Amino acid sequence: MRSKTFRESYREDIKLFHTVWIKSWLTLFLLVLLSIPVWADPYVIYMTNIAGIAVIAAMGLNILTGFTGQISLGHAAFVALGAYTSAILATKTGWPFWASIPAGGVVAAFFGVLLGFPCLRLKGLYLAMATMSFGVVIEYTVTHWESLTMGVRGISMPEATLFGCSLGDDTRFFYVILFFVILLTIAAKNLIRTRVGRAFVAIRDRDIAAQVIGVDLTKYKVTSFAVSSFYGGIAGGLYSYYIGYLHPENFTILLSIEYIAMIIVGGMGSILGSIFGGIFLTIVPDIIKAFADFLGENLAFFQGRYDEEWNIATFGLLIIVFLIVEPTGLNGIWGRIKTCFKNWPYTY
Repeated sequence: MRSKTFRESYREDIKLFHTVWIKSWLTLFLLVLLSIPVWADPYVIYMTNIAGIAVIAAMGLNILTGFTGQISLGHAAFVALGAYTSAILATKTGWPFWASIPAGGVVAAFFGVLLGFPCLRLKGLYLAMATMSFGVVIEYTVTHWESLTMGVRGISMPEATLFGCSLGDDTRFFYVILFFVILLTIAAKNLIRTRVGRAFVAIRDRDIAAQVIGVDLTKYKVTSFAVSSFYGGIAGGLYSYYIGYLHPENFTILLSIEYIAMIIVGGMGSILGSIFGGIFLTIVPDIIKAFADFLGENLAFFQGRYDEEWNIATFGLLIIVFLIVEPTGLNGIWGRIKTCFKNWPYTY
């Protein structure tokens, strides 16, 4: 058994960083992240930015589904609310970047609370259908409320600026997205360590037992919806500025399924799993396309057969494989790898 790992108090047990080695490796990892714009090509920076936005959205969904056990198929709706709120405030009222992004999160959280109250008594498939219906309503609204959202014509975003500095360059936006990812990751990690986070987990594991021991189900379920929606709204606001153009087709039910895939593949009920899932599922379409191109070059049957349906099929296949083979996701695999190295050479 490894030595010097005994903890004498609950405070020590829930510390974010238990050893100096963890702090050292994390510092090195952050330095590598900060150096990406220096050595990476523009496409890698672009994909990193998209992955960062996906991580924020997946983290919000994991708080609701992974930690609180509330299944949601409408997370894309909250991302859309954040994106369109930021876009409308920026284009119609002239709000600056630093104000419209949090505003998008607040508006999304408000609608999360409105959805959370009617869904208090719903579980399982009934809750999934309710949240999916909410997503359909939001998609219909942004498509047909043309006086506000411009409908299918979409909204062209102004260039983002921060303290007079333009963020139109991918490299500059990279640091903005990285800041939000780090900030919201620390916030989520600390939230789960608090009384609120423990109440979330108690509701997920057995809501009746949680209510018996004094957990207010109404309060914490609605809080979970609000926090999850806020994260989705922030991700939507960042997406609107980064992409520069919004269209209703960007926020369909398929996007909600992608977020579900991210937290299942990454690891349900894990902040690190949200990061793994967001990054992995962002690069999967490129991997699929590269594999399809390889098959097309070597097998005549596959020439010209690649389309977006391959991505949808792959997401479904990944969900099935991880649910059957690795329910704890990539985070579980990473945990076993760490344990193996920590206990080496006594890996038994």
